Amino acid sequence: MLLKEFASLLKLSNLHGDPDTVITGIKTDSRKVKSGDLFICIVGHRVDGHQFAEQAVKNGAAALVVQQDVETNVPKIRVKDSGYAMAVFASAFYQYPSHKMKLIGVTGTNGKTTTTYLIDRVLRDQFYRTGLMGTIQMKIGDQSYNVENTTLEALELQRSLDMMLKSNIDYCIMEVSSHALELGRVMGCDYRTAIFTNLTQDHLDYHGTMDKYMQSKGLLFSRFGNTFSNNPENKKYAVLNGDDPVSNYYKKITTAEVFTYGIDKEGVDVRATDIRISSKGTNFKVISFVGTLDFHLQLIGKFNIYNALAAITASVIEEIPLEEIKESLEKIEGIDGRFESVYENQEFLVIVDYSHTPDSLENALKTISEFAEGKIVCVFGCGGDRDRTKRPIMGHIAAKYCDYVYVTSDNPRSENPIRILSDIEKGIIDSGMIGSQYELIEDRHLAINKAISNANAKDVVLIAGKGHETYQEVQGIKIDFDDRLVAKNVIRSIINDDPSI
Repeated sequence: MLLKEFASLLKLSNLHGDPDTVITGIKTDSRKVKSGDLFICIVGHRVDGHQFAEQAVKNGAAALVVQQDVETNVPKIRVKDSGYAMAVFASAFYQYPSHKMKLIGVTGTNGKTTTTYLIDRVLRDQFYRTGLMGTIQMKIGDQSYNVENTTLEALELQRSLDMMLKSNIDYCIMEVSSHALELGRVMGCDYRTAIFTNLTQDHLDYHGTMDKYMQSKGLLFSRFGNTFSNNPENKKYAVLNGDDPVSNYYKKITTAEVFTYGIDKEGVDVRATDIRISSKGTNFKVISFVGTLDFHLQLIGKFNIYNALAAITASVIEEIPLEEIKESLEKIEGIDGRFESVYENQEFLVIVDYSHTPDSLENALKTISEFAEGKIVCVFGCGGDRDRTKRPIMGHIAAKYCDYVYVTSDNPRSENPIRILSDIEKGIIDSGMIGSQYELIEDRHLAINKAISNANAKDVVLIAGKGHETYQEVQGIKIDFDDRLVAKNVIRSIINDDPSI
């Protein structure tokens, strides 16, 4: 594209220099700039990209996008908001890839990852080519890529959608975080369907209040589609959890056709009844506007019924028969780090789960309480440099459901791990749990080791908080750490009576 073509995309922009400068790429990291690139100076929370403009020019930047004056000998476009300009320019540079595929976005506090994976499985079984973006990874067809954020920055997001388009992807299913919505990362994405899972306490260190958190999630529904169409390919759909009162707000702010799902309330479009949960799986009946059918999931827990209902609703919108949706969902054995069982022929159950919010921890422990025959033991912590108010709440929840609790480090980041553990302990003490029923162990490996080593037959050990993560972040350094692998090695050492394993 030519520089003047970028400038023409915004009314409030001023182009200085040669308008016919040819742009062959876009970058926001000066270290990655190559000859012919347009370097966008992003003003972030910690770093101001204007400080690296000179370095970008040295590396070959053909032009700059700035929102404050920068001395340079290359052309530049002055804009009011370089972050907004990035989203606009990236969409145009990659020729609006989301317009050429069906994009399904999933937002909510808990369940985003599982819901996207369930939808992905159903669509793939219908022989559609799918792309997936989320917390665990990005997938294009059968190819997987590592990701740093749940939802990519606008530039990387559009580039990734372009990659998917070039791979003939029919559907992209993506997790949409509240941070991404607040920061404008998904602006320009043309969603076909937007799904809301639930809203519970999380990220208050960033959003400040639950009301602001709710409003950030709502941006997904208020921004997509403000027109009606008689073309089925252009129609927009909102899939909302009818049991969550926040859905009433989202219903008001969207013009998309609304579909509701749930368990507790009558009158939703897709409802689960006759629920039976065991350590072997989950049974329920689906009553929907397209029919009624019994389901048996290998996934465990009421929270997974909600995830399945969201996926079922999104799938029937795509006119996939309920019987075929059932067949796909019943084949899924599990999702990485989501209530994932670690089994090495031991007589007790070990479960690794990503539950890192009060609601998700309670969901996991409540589910376990419904089938546990022995004691319930939990190993968990809370992330550093994040919402401190949820720590005692999670301590209270652990004490409510567990016979014994090991409070340990999660990702302490730059915070003192002992302070985090003390914050959690306040909730445990307030709940009435006595000192002989819990321990504070800063070393996560040691905590997992003690929990598993002390487990008896029929006990259930929940290792919560990190799930699929394969690292622990301490003082800015990521250390290799996988709860599943640690648990597996500890179990093997016990069975083989070999502490060196």
